[in-house]
Amino acid sequence: MKCGGCSGRLKRVLEGTDGVQATQIVLETKQVAVDFDEAGIDVDAIKHVITDAGFTVLAA
Repeated sequence: MKCGGCSGRLKRVLEGTDGVQATQIVLETKQVAVDFDEAGIDVDAIKHVITDAGFTVLAA
């Protein structure tokens, strides 16, 4: 993520995903925290949503 537009787009994509409850994005460190319902989505699916949006997942 390079700008507020990028982080805003990722936030919208993630929070529009079933099972995702909230996100916290820190642009300066390029980190994203995702609060989610484990009954509705898993970590691998969240990673897939992030990569489909054009971002790279470095750790989870």
